[in-house]
Amino acid sequence: MGSPIDEMMLRRCMDVARRAMGHGNHPFGAILVDARGNVLMEAENGYLPSRDMTAHAERLLATRASAAYRPEFLASCTLYASAEPCAMCAGAAYWAGFGRVVYALGEKRLKEITGNHPENPTLDVPCRVVLGGGQRRVEVVGPLLEEEAAELHLMAWRSSG
Repeated sequence: MGSPIDEMMLRRCMDVARRAMGHGNHPFGAILVDARGNVLMEAENGYLPSRDMTAHAERLLATRASAAYRPEFLASCTLYASAEPCAMCAGAAYWAGFGRVVYALGEKRLKEITGNHPENPTLDVPCRVVLGGGQRRVEVVGPLLEEEAAELHLMAWRSSG
């Protein structure tokens, strides 16, 4: 179950996702927050300009965070994501060492919205499955604020499909 802080941070993720849309990218955003509630970094989806299908916001943030901070510190941090991390992003969150993942829009709902869009061939693998397969525990919370998060995607994928 999410807290008021979780909801506040997810809304900030949605702001980052809106910013990504403003830059012509898919509406995904992620932020990293320390145990005291300080936002350490943000990442937008980075699909454009190079059309990098692996430039998901969560993966980009995990790469930057693992280069900037020690795993012991990241174990006390939370990755907030505007949508459920895909299998690739969940793996990146695990390898970066995040102790907690909180997301808004669930993968199943995202798949309902995007359908078979070639720029989002959604993997129907819950992040809990990926993260649950690791040797250390990662707390997962979500979906939260799912309908708010869905609105961004309903606008984006209809206009690009």
